[in-house]
Amino acid sequence: MHVLFLTSQVPYPPHGGGALRVYGLLDGLRKAGHQLDLLTFVEPNAPPPHQTPLAELCQTIIGVPYVPRSTRQRLRDLLFTRHADLARRFETPAFTAALRVQLKGQRYDAVQMQSLEMAAYLPILRAEAPQARLIYDAYNAEYDLQRSIYAVDRRNVARLPQALYSFVQWRRLIAFERSVCRHADAVTAVSEADAAALAKLAPEQHIAVVPNGIFTAEYTEPSGQLTLGDSALLFTGTMNYRPNVDAALWFVENVLERVRQVVPTARLFIVGNKPHPRLDAVRQRPDVEITGFVQDVTPFLHSAAIYIAPLRMGSGTRLKLLQAMAAGCAIVSTSVGAQGIALRNGQEAILADDALSFAQAVIALLKDPDRRAALGKAARQLVQTHYDWSAIVPCLLKVYERLGVERTPTG
Repeated sequence: MHVLFLTSQVPYPPHGGGALRVYGLLDGLRKAGHQLDLLTFVEPNAPPPHQTPLAELCQTIIGVPYVPRSTRQRLRDLLFTRHADLARRFETPAFTAALRVQLKGQRYDAVQMQSLEMAAYLPILRAEAPQARLIYDAYNAEYDLQRSIYAVDRRNVARLPQALYSFVQWRRLIAFERSVCRHADAVTAVSEADAAALAKLAPEQHIAVVPNGIFTAEYTEPSGQLTLGDSALLFTGTMNYRPNVDAALWFVENVLERVRQVVPTARLFIVGNKPHPRLDAVRQRPDVEITGFVQDVTPFLHSAAIYIAPLRMGSGTRLKLLQAMAAGCAIVSTSVGAQGIALRNGQEAILADDALSFAQAVIALLKDPDRRAALGKAARQLVQTHYDWSAIVPCLLKVYERLGVERTPTG
């Protein structure tokens, strides 16, 4: 089977959620013997993708420079069109031209559109590659993600402009996402919750669940030594992503001080690239450290006493939570933070959805190292069994088989 992947970012190094997912799928499909090509956007000053380990997985790699849309272009679309912002984010003449050239020179059995942004190219794919089966791999139910962001931001007067933006995008994404789901040959979602949300848009479409995953063995042992202290709390993620910024600020403003009243040595570490300026308000606090980008999150996971996932908005599943589980972390999460992962409250993690309950859970675990160890062990067993790529790639292969494109592996 020959498959073309379309991605909005080079999936190496596999640090962020989208890159982690694409790299895992590419690796699994290549090990299954299939031929893979990659057409991807490349950030400025990034190394050429064909000079990374992706070259061992993909037969052909085409990189197109990413040029962000200007504020004027986005504002024009917002005010004078009904286009969703996400639908235009990665729609460029250069990528369109590269895609047309690739489709004319190569016949594909299937094309994977990784994320809703790349599904903007579905009409071109349908016209230029009529024989290929088109798969939309949904990282989130994007319309539902914007709905959840709107529901949180509208409660804060200072966030009303952002809430209005999310309200408009929520309504526009319903139309765009419905069209994509209806016209793709197959749709894959990362969780049952997302599959149900997408099914509301296109009831006639079969939505298959291909969960997020990780290479669990990479997190079993720390790759380096790090000492954060006996009461270190850890939150990780891309820190210009609105749900992550909201989660960090909510925890600092509503939970952390409650914890420190009982455990004065408690300290929060926020680890992730591109910290948003909104986090500057907490950067100077002695009980908070914002690291920015780190090459490897594993030492932080193994040194932290508790991993927290205090998300109040979002969709999809949190790959960072899978990483914490594989590292054997004791986890306290909101229900939203744990969405899409089969965590049982009190078994593999503690779930808490209000500030007082969240603080009480953190305090109790900080005082009970044996309980932390038991939770971490159970979480590790769960992720190794159900969320390693070796268990997940077969789900995607079943989708191909259902579409009639699963052929005898080559190469």
